[in-house]
Amino acid sequence: ELGWISKVYVNRPAVVRHAEQIKKWKTVKGNWQAAWLLKAVTCIDLTTLSGDDTPSNVQRLCFKAKHPIREDLLKALDMHDKGITVGAVCVYPARVCDAVNTLKAAGCNIPVASVAAGFPSGQTPLEAKLTEIRLAVEYGAREIDIVISRSLVLTGQWEGLYEEIRLCRAACGEAHMKTILATGELGSLANVYKASMIAMMAGSDFIKTSTGKEVENATFPVGIVMMRAIKEYYWQTGYKVVGFKPAGGIRTAKEAITWLMLVKEELGVEWLTPELFRLGASSLLGDIEQQIFYHVTGSYALQHELAMA
Repeated sequence: ELGWISKVYVNRPAVVRHAEQIKKWKTVKGNWQAAWLLKAVTCIDLTTLSGDDTPSNVQRLCFKAKHPIREDLLKALDMHDKGITVGAVCVYPARVCDAVNTLKAAGCNIPVASVAAGFPSGQTPLEAKLTEIRLAVEYGAREIDIVISRSLVLTGQWEGLYEEIRLCRAACGEAHMKTILATGELGSLANVYKASMIAMMAGSDFIKTSTGKEVENATFPVGIVMMRAIKEYYWQTGYKVVGFKPAGGIRTAKEAITWLMLVKEELGVEWLTPELFRLGASSLLGDIEQQIFYHVTGSYALQHELAMA
């Protein structure tokens, strides 16, 4: 639908003004805050994407994914029997087998997500991208986070971008596909909107802000634009199952709650589920558990009192 794409206009001052207002929102307190934080936990893609990842630290991450909050804290909140886990564990393709085997041994059904398609730069030949995706799925990944070629956006090659994402979607097979737009490298909010639309047209199950490796990652202006794209895509097509995932730089419980509130405002309560909303983060869970510890005990935990993620 190139005609649709060509008509896109984004009122940047209005978006930035709205984003500044979001930063001033008052956060919830007490039991309401604890409830929002537990909701955030269930939407986290607990991630390790380091060059020094080993089977042991992936195993530790999987244990934390199954037990994200200390059992005694959940009991104090009467939430110990609700099966609270994170949304997924996200690793490189080479570590997918480690994560799948660990979670299987733990009797846990948390999906394993794998980054692929030349992550994080996207500067990989298409054939290599598709091979990497197929291997990650073969290893047991149930979700694939692909990254687009930014050059296709910056040079206005919308049909080329559509075809690349479409082929990646086909390579994913039954696995869900999250398309990373790397918004900090797309040049403008209009390009973010257009890339979001193209990704959805090509069959993406999620659109995701960033790889976490760019200088600028998940920001509220970008989030607003991407969620408005999801909303308009739903209005135009009736297709309501495209999810949203902000990733990169989300480190505090307060930020997590603000993102949840923004999703509720822009897309509605039905999007506040792991099936339609994820938070890409590696250190966020630690701060959330610290805040829940404070809510339950009235003091902050010492470093050794909370298990590492």
